[in-house]
Formats: sequence, C-alpha cells, structure tokens
Amino acid sequence: MQKPDSLIFDMDGTLWDAVDTYTESWNLIFKKLHIDRQIAREQLVERIGWDGNKVMQAVLPEFDEEKRKEIYNDVNCIRRQLLPINGGILYEGVLEGLKQLSSKYQLFILSNCARDIIRLFINWADIDDYITDEIAYGVNCMPKHHNMKLLMDTHRLRTPVYIGDTSGDGDQSRQAGIPFVFVSYGFGKTDDYDIKFDDFKSLTDYFMEL
Repeated sequence: MQKPDSLIFDMDGTLWDAVDTYTESWNLIFKKLHIDRQIAREQLVERIGWDGNKVMQAVLPEFDEEKRKEIYNDVNCIRRQLLPINGGILYEGVLEGLKQLSSKYQLFILSNCARDIIRLFINWADIDDYITDEIAYGVNCMPKHHNMKLLMDTHRLRTPVYIGDTSGDGDQSRQAGIPFVFVSYGFGKTDDYDIKFDDFKSLTDYFMEL
C-alpha cells in the first residue's frame, strides 16, 4: 500500500462499541410513544453502518416516511442525552493508537450516524487533540463516498485511506477511489479489502512504521 497522508476512520465497530446505548435510546422512545415493541442489541448490530434512511425503513416499516423521521429524530435526541453519560466501550489500543498516529497523519472520523454524534464521541473519549475533522451522514444525508471526497477536497488530501469494519465501508471506499483498511474485530465481515488488521495496536504499528 502507498503511504497515506491521512487516515479516515469509521466510528461504530472501528473505534468503539456504543450499541447498548443506541439500543436504550430506541427502547425509551418506543415506551414514550406507546409503540408496543422492544429492540434487542443483536438487531441493531446487524444494522450498524447503515445510513439513517435505511435504518428507519428496517426498524419502522409500518410507518410512513414522515412518521419514521419524526420517531428517528426523537431517538437521536435521547441518544445525544445518553451518550455523554453512558458512552460506550472504546476498543483496546484506540486511545494510545490515535495519539501516536496523530503525530504522523491527519486523522478524520466519518460515520453514517446522526448529526452531533461523532462530536459527542470525541468529547467522551477525550480525543479532540488527535482529530482534524469529522463528518456524519446526518449533516448532509449523503453516502460515505461523497463525504470521503468532501473531506479530501476540504483538506486537500492526496492519499487518504478509509478504515472500517463492514463490507459497506469497503464498497464506499471503492466508490471514492481510495484504499480500504478492514478491522476484523468490529461488527461486519468482508474479504474485499486492501489490508486487514485484527486489533488496533497492529494497525497503529503498521502505519507508524510506513
């Protein structure tokens, strides 16, 4: 792999696991709106990495588009309240790894989450000093490949790579024309990658030695 000038990270399944908090946010809204159901962690894990519109269709199939958006907005409002308190589980090696990598590369976070969620994660993990910029699907409702190119244009990145944990991350990286780095410890599986790591320390060591 050509030496990159920047590393763009997916968030969920790549840097941390906050699925329990996400699950709670859905179930609190179901209860508040008297929707007779509960969603399990396993059901959300299957949908990690999907954009908001696709998630809404899968979780709320019986509602029309306007009502889905209304419910989803409520879920994300609760989520924004819960994340600073409950947070998630930072994967082993991420904190020290980002610190090291930021000394050599510009680091970015790009996720299919709602607006402000990445910022809440950055604040919770106390990694603001290491991250150059971030962008979420909720900012412009555009797919990851579009937002990869947006970061590339905004920051004049020449040789970025995208680091994620799902086949969808790989597909979006290909559409953006950049290499895909797969981390196997996350939520997804794929054989379509340029390089694979089984833990964050191995990833850090590799890019620090390039």
